Amino acid sequence: MATAEDIELEEEDRSRRPSKAVVGSHREEEEVFGKAYDPRIVRRIWSFVDPYRSKIAISVAAVLAFTLTQLAIPLIIRFAIDNGMAKGSDGSVLMWCMAAFGVVILVNYGASYLQESVVGKVAEHVLFDMRRAMMARLQKVSLSFMDKTEVGRLMSRLQGDVNSMQEFLETSVMSVGDIVLLFGIVVTLLFLDVRLGLLTLATMPTLLVIRFFWLPPAKRSFMAAHETNSIANGALAEGINGVRTVQSLNRQRVNFDLYAEKSHANLRSHLRAAKFAQVTVPIVDTLTGISMATVVVVGGQMVLNHTLGLGVMVAFLFYIQRFFDPIRSLTMQYSVMQRAMASGQRISEVLDVPIAITDRPDAVTLGPDMDGSVEFRHVTFGYRPNQPVLKDVSFKVNPGETVALVGPTGSGKTSSMALIHRFYDVWQGEVLVGGHDVRDATQDSLGHSIAMVLQEPFLFTGTVIENIRYARTGASFEDVVQAATAVGAHEFIMQLPEGYDTKLEQRGGNLSLGQRQLLSFARALVADAKILVLDEATASIDSYTELQIQKALAVLLKGRTGLVIAHRLATIRNADRILVLQNGVLIESGNHEQLMQQGGLYSKLYNMNYASFDDIPEDAIPQAGVGTAT
Repeated sequence: MATAEDIELEEEDRSRRPSKAVVGSHREEEEVFGKAYDPRIVRRIWSFVDPYRSKIAISVAAVLAFTLTQLAIPLIIRFAIDNGMAKGSDGSVLMWCMAAFGVVILVNYGASYLQESVVGKVAEHVLFDMRRAMMARLQKVSLSFMDKTEVGRLMSRLQGDVNSMQEFLETSVMSVGDIVLLFGIVVTLLFLDVRLGLLTLATMPTLLVIRFFWLPPAKRSFMAAHETNSIANGALAEGINGVRTVQSLNRQRVNFDLYAEKSHANLRSHLRAAKFAQVTVPIVDTLTGISMATVVVVGGQMVLNHTLGLGVMVAFLFYIQRFFDPIRSLTMQYSVMQRAMASGQRISEVLDVPIAITDRPDAVTLGPDMDGSVEFRHVTFGYRPNQPVLKDVSFKVNPGETVALVGPTGSGKTSSMALIHRFYDVWQGEVLVGGHDVRDATQDSLGHSIAMVLQEPFLFTGTVIENIRYARTGASFEDVVQAATAVGAHEFIMQLPEGYDTKLEQRGGNLSLGQRQLLSFARALVADAKILVLDEATASIDSYTELQIQKALAVLLKGRTGLVIAHRLATIRNADRILVLQNGVLIESGNHEQLMQQGGLYSKLYNMNYASFDDIPEDAIPQAGVGTAT
């Protein structure tokens, strides 16, 4: 049931909340479930901690030593007061107490330093291993998973959730000491004086009742805070990645409102989580004050009546002051554990993402002697159930042959190229490379055998030479220069401030689109793969650069099997064979002259490229097929 404070917070936030936009990243907050303690998550976390269990044992021993010193200090003070300061005692007892106190303080300091340093190092190593494992997993997952997962949400798990685990790991060892200290104080209080000890502990049931009602809403608030944080990060990443489109369409205000909506939800959830995390602190402080007042009043009267030693009463005050510290610490640790369980759940989801594309145990390795042939045998494939993009497609590309795929948008051209590299698995039929079904070949050897140049060139942060030899890091400088020269990129590279050592900005932002594409061509050439796939690789290049590319293609495709997708049909006129797809069906096959003579879809597409639209009858314009990819 909502409290008055919750209602007030909701009303205040509603007045400040931006109006809801209808287009953009406005995914609804996901429903979250979780446990205060999930053994499955703990076991998964322990799998990362297990290699460092010897160091954890050292830190636990240090924590126990630290805890024992805390229990010993009030006892030493009590002994010093009741014996070292009593009438008739000489100074030797007090001196021995001071020496013991000094030794305990040194052990206390050493144990604390050892525990902090060891646990801190172990936590950093565990986080490092977690991030490596998550990154390794994300590098292997199928593209179908990446297609439908927001980058911001993955970044939130790699950073924010892993950082939550760091807090948990660093404090979990301390919680062992807190539990030992709590029970140690209870036993010591009862040992010193049972009556006063029981009276002092009378406040404990009140704290237990409060925690009973506090735990369920606290758990929900902590998990909701994590989820809304992930959603806000997803909206932020989308806005940043699409900033060019946002500015070009003047949608800054709309996108700000979209992000502000998620940020407000994140603010509300964190305010509620903070309220639950902090509400127990004043309660514990109040109970501490009540217990200390009880000791002063009741214990003082007992001292006056000579039924309790003064040293015992002073020790009681020390223990009461320390008694609620582990309770407060364990209460805060519960908040940390809740966040860790939620983070552990989300980290496990990434680590457990099913890898749809895996190598079979007996997978073959495509070697350098692979002939480079490509064959589709009755291939049917799609991205969604019952919505095939390719329908019973069959064709063969002979070694060294250049084959072009053309067709309207959505006809399945890009999907065909993705299947060759086995980014996805076919529903029915077979895709063969070098005479082997791609499902029977190792993914590494497929990657070395096939080089792809995409319509949108992606360059990585680094130097020009590092980007060109990205697929073959061992390529020599001469190989890089030769490849760049072959595709017509050497001239503009040498005009850059530092030539091949010029640092590229994010995604090659300090180069033109055509220059970035030329570097992609050079990268494919350096890869020295038997099969070259060009997916609309010249779509973003001007006519002059396209002429350079046409000359370079002769060098690029020499001795290689080429598969070319192009809407600008002039780029594929000289292909050995042209395959025409429509609605996922192969409808025509032949060279340029043969297809022009047939007067089919290819002829109409070609004429549309080079004739005035006023001269084309309306019924000659082909209709685009239905699909999710080109």
